[in-house]
Amino acid sequence: MSSPSHLPVLLDRVVALLAPALDHEGAVLVDATLGLGGHSEAVLQRCELARVVGIDRDPAALELAGRRLAAYGDRFTAVHAVYDEIPDVLAGLGLTAVDGVFFDLGVSSMQLDVRERGFAYSVDAPLDMRMDDTTGPTAADVLNTYSAAELTRVLRDYGEEKFARKIAGAVVRQRETEPFTTSARLVELLYAEIPAPARRTGGHPAKRTFQALRMEVNDELAVLRRAIPAAIDSVAVGGRVVVESYQSLEDRLVKQAFTAVTRSLVPEDLPFVPEGHEPALRLVTRGAEKADADEIATNPRAASVRLRAVERLRPTRSTSGKGAA
Repeated sequence: MSSPSHLPVLLDRVVALLAPALDHEGAVLVDATLGLGGHSEAVLQRCELARVVGIDRDPAALELAGRRLAAYGDRFTAVHAVYDEIPDVLAGLGLTAVDGVFFDLGVSSMQLDVRERGFAYSVDAPLDMRMDDTTGPTAADVLNTYSAAELTRVLRDYGEEKFARKIAGAVVRQRETEPFTTSARLVELLYAEIPAPARRTGGHPAKRTFQALRMEVNDELAVLRRAIPAAIDSVAVGGRVVVESYQSLEDRLVKQAFTAVTRSLVPEDLPFVPEGHEPALRLVTRGAEKADADEIATNPRAASVRLRAVERLRPTRSTSGKGAA
């Protein structure tokens, strides 16, 4: 089996955004997308009063991160769950609220680098793409069972693929002869169906289709749509939610959720905001922050990152506690 590598994106900036919320005894950070644990390790090193609850749906990631972070003892707790299950995870640990929640969205370095997982289009591998490879349908199942209309929807909505209908029709025709099982055959189809001028712009011609299949297999947007409000509700006063997104659909959803909770609901022509009507949270970042040229040169995966953060200013009924266990 191939081995994963790991270079956390915007590591110093993420820790800097989280640190003010974690600078007290009993502080708790939920790393909702643990992966190989690079961001969690940095928090444990630099925020000595904090402990980390690391969530991941991928059992392999939990095992590798658990070994990496074992030296921190009971300051680190690993939980096998999907990140929209944050309320259940906290309840299971006896936590009423936490001080930070961090998301590093999309496919992890580990999943891309381990060829057998089927996430990468650059090598031939089984079309799996499940983040939790113990359950659920694979990318091959999607390709071999969805109707042309369903495949078109997936490719258009999740991959923003202009040639979605053309690709879907070709998939349906070809699978009648032989089902799709590996990535190389799908990549070959995409080269054949996407016109040459379009192939020369916008990166690898398989990028959008592979992204769309991965998001469908893992129900990523629906999970994120539930997870961001759950994270916001889970942080105590002074707590922060920090999110790294890597494509426009995710970032748009995060932006909308953050805007909704940081906007005052009083009429704009009112000369002041009455006490008790202030927004419950504030934006910590100005728009979406990006990686600089130096980081992108070192880690090409940082090129598309968009980083946003919010901080809770006042409690609601669901966040009246603190993050101490």
